[in-house]
Amino acid sequence: MKSYCITEYGGPLQLIEGETPRPEGDEVLVEIAGCGVCHSDVHIRDGYFDLGGGNKADLSWVHQLPFTLGHEIAGRVAALGSSASGSTVGETVVVYPWIGCGECGHCQSGEEQLCGKPRNLGINLAGGYASHVIVPHGRYLFSAGDTPVELAATYACSGLTAFGALKKLRPKAEGKSLVIIGAGGVGLAGVMIAQAMMDTEIIVVDIDAAKRDAAMAAGAAHAIDPAEKDARKQLYKLTGGAAAVADFVGSDKTVKFGFGALATGGELVVVGLFGGAVDLSVPMFPLKSLTVMGSYVGSPDDFGELMALVAAGKVKPLPVATRPLSEAEATLSDLAEGNIVGRVVLTP
Repeated sequence: MKSYCITEYGGPLQLIEGETPRPEGDEVLVEIAGCGVCHSDVHIRDGYFDLGGGNKADLSWVHQLPFTLGHEIAGRVAALGSSASGSTVGETVVVYPWIGCGECGHCQSGEEQLCGKPRNLGINLAGGYASHVIVPHGRYLFSAGDTPVELAATYACSGLTAFGALKKLRPKAEGKSLVIIGAGGVGLAGVMIAQAMMDTEIIVVDIDAAKRDAAMAAGAAHAIDPAEKDARKQLYKLTGGAAAVADFVGSDKTVKFGFGALATGGELVVVGLFGGAVDLSVPMFPLKSLTVMGSYVGSPDDFGELMALVAAGKVKPLPVATRPLSEAEATLSDLAEGNIVGRVVLTP
């Protein structure tokens, strides 16, 4: 088995070779065909999230090094543990990676992604920058159907994260407009998925011209450069004040921009993890009845709903480029520098 692992936080990933693990009990071994590269992988490699004001959320305590990144995983079921169920050897699957303890209130309610003792693949447990991965139970495997396996992998995070956020905003955006801030991998997936979920006019905000062009090609009605002096006026002319804003960047600047764009009764969902801290006007919350909330990926049921939309052909495919697994480190660097449009999927 080959894995590209963190051996030192902030340092380059290293190739580690060893024996392929054998699944035990309920576990399933998946031979990986593709693993998407997500911006959160950059933060995990570096060992922290930026909380703003010079503060950092230390991630080093989460892992025992060497650690294998990667949570957008698709491949073939290679072997089953002695009591494994829910999958068959040879089946092509997408892995739901947001795995909880199975016992807490969140898990019992079906919201495993909110578990306080997570077992997330590529974040808490070894992930998909490898030739194989152990999945704790077959219930976390979803059929890829006729979807190309490299594209199917992206739905485990970029697709699901967008879907989970848009479900929160759908009541506000339906029949009106939806503002999407950031057209990276997750934001661009949001443009695709929003068209399958609701009737809304999509307005994308991004500083990168190539990403704005990609969003327009994907079906956005308008694209705005927030660096332009009249960017907020442009958005107001289009919306009269935004009822629904999804921030797929999650920086101090984008949150402030999104908050300032809200109409009375508007909702801002913050999804991205770029980092920072922001000051917001407290009186505006009650005076305009505003809502600001976070959204973290989605539940297993959400993933089932998303994959059903994909299987029905209702979701336009995200632009996906494949690279060999050996380019994992270079791909992370490209992503950190903002040089990737769509998603890059590593293929062992």
